[in-house]
Amino acid sequence: MNELSLFPRDLLAEMDRLQRRLMQAFDLSPSIRGFARGYPALNAGGTPESAEIYAFAPGLDPATIEVQVERGVLSISGERKSELPEADDKSTVHVNERFAGRFHRVVTLADDLDPNAVHARYRDGVLHVSIKRKAAARPRRIAVE
Repeated sequence: MNELSLFPRDLLAEMDRLQRRLMQAFDLSPSIRGFARGYPALNAGGTPESAEIYAFAPGLDPATIEVQVERGVLSISGERKSELPEADDKSTVHVNERFAGRFHRVVTLADDLDPNAVHARYRDGVLHVSIKRKAAARPRRIAVE
């Protein structure tokens, strides 16, 4: 059994070893963004007029993407088909890093968004969902007399 040393170089090597063992135990694989956070990757932000959500999911048929808003929750779901052959006695898959299968992402929405003013568009592998803010919630300039 290895003893943990207090020298920084040995400590960092031990941390790296423990991280690799943990990843193996839970079958986690590192990605460019660190540990897998879900598919598709999401960016969310807002403007004074709307909330903007971007889901990065290249290679999907837009007809297979489901976008729903219900009770203050945005749901994005769909499925990506695998393009690799099924593993059998005639074929072998050596590396398979691209996500395939069903996916479902959920985003809780702010109370000032209008569920009847949602627009979704899929272009160049990016799903863009825009939700307008309710008119009463939008900032407006008040004239001072």
